[in-house]
Amino acid sequence: MAAPAPQTEPTEARIAELTLPKAGWSSVARSDALARLRSTGLPQRRDEYWKFTRPDALTQVGAQAAVLAHDEAPLFADTDALRIVFDDGVFNADASDDLALDHVSIERLATADADIHWATSVYGVLETAGQNPVKRPIAALNTAFASDGLLIHVTGAAAKPINLVYNHRESTSDAILHHVIKLDAGASLTILEDGPAAARFNNVMEVDIADGASFHHIRAQGRDHERLAATHTFARLGTESTFKSFTLTVNGRLTRNDCVIELTGDDAIAHVAGACVGDGDFHHDDTVFITHDAERCESRQVFKKVLRNGAVGVFQGKILVKKDAQKTDGYQISQSLLLDEDAQFLAKPELEIYADDVICSHGSTSGAIDEEALFYLRSRGVPAGLATDLLTLAFLAEAVDEIEDEPLREVLVDRLHGWLERRRG
Repeated sequence: MAAPAPQTEPTEARIAELTLPKAGWSSVARSDALARLRSTGLPQRRDEYWKFTRPDALTQVGAQAAVLAHDEAPLFADTDALRIVFDDGVFNADASDDLALDHVSIERLATADADIHWATSVYGVLETAGQNPVKRPIAALNTAFASDGLLIHVTGAAAKPINLVYNHRESTSDAILHHVIKLDAGASLTILEDGPAAARFNNVMEVDIADGASFHHIRAQGRDHERLAATHTFARLGTESTFKSFTLTVNGRLTRNDCVIELTGDDAIAHVAGACVGDGDFHHDDTVFITHDAERCESRQVFKKVLRNGAVGVFQGKILVKKDAQKTDGYQISQSLLLDEDAQFLAKPELEIYADDVICSHGSTSGAIDEEALFYLRSRGVPAGLATDLLTLAFLAEAVDEIEDEPLREVLVDRLHGWLERRRG
């Protein structure tokens, strides 16, 4: 037998260290994902959507050791929410609440052993659709090998948010989680995610939003300095449905957040936003692909990055408007605040439009602190460090304001202010 091609060797080595879970209802999706992974191979630096980010640490055999950070309380500890805790990708029943919530069915992927399950219509389905036209092999690896996650079926208005808490306990943990969320017509749910999760974290969330349903997602990726993370969110929107997601990232050596959204029903709304603050050995990549495939839909992409001491920020965002998606309203903005000359911001905004009655715009800018505004604050007695922090918060405001829930927005602003204050210390 001929030796495998060089590009397949890293993929087969990564596959060899993982165990394919035995699961009746998900076995077809897992087998399909594994075949696609072997066909595509894990991402290489030459791949178009990885040219700004080296995928090596996310795909190599074995997770690199990451120093643990246990110096702050869970972000949403004071929020009235149903808490579900994972330690290094392993469900912690003792730390979690009872998985009971009106109008919401919650099961674990690891224990949902029915031969026929509602999640069959979603698990791996949205991820597969999201592989075209851009291949996302790390997501395919997740679908094939995810050992646990949540299967959430929402039939009405959830009484309170579900808070997924990801604790990092072991210095070389390598966690793979896959969540499936299905919202029936008219249902609504808020998901809160926070915590560093693991030394290396591969997380996929598939969200199927039926007509008139509403899904809100707020995520804070923890402060571990050496964390590696690759996340994928795949969403499919029905008529008059809503998807809104915001991510806050501070620290982490390498973070890649992919978001792939398809608006399939008329009058749907999809907003994706993110804010990150990076210092030193920090590489943060937001890659977004939104497809408009229905009329009168609205999408927004708002991303702000604050970088210093050699930190690198990446934004790759695309809006694809198909020929029948008339009256589309698409907005995309990515901006960076570079606090010194060593930081970098790399951006690739894209529009691909085949309809003739649309409003679409994109913009990307990089800049330094406004010296005039800084001088104004300093002249009124504000110390230099605090003045810089205030201007940083003002810069991030457009992204943070995408969070509709004011109490939750204040929680993130308070924590962000604390992180900036600690950095000054």
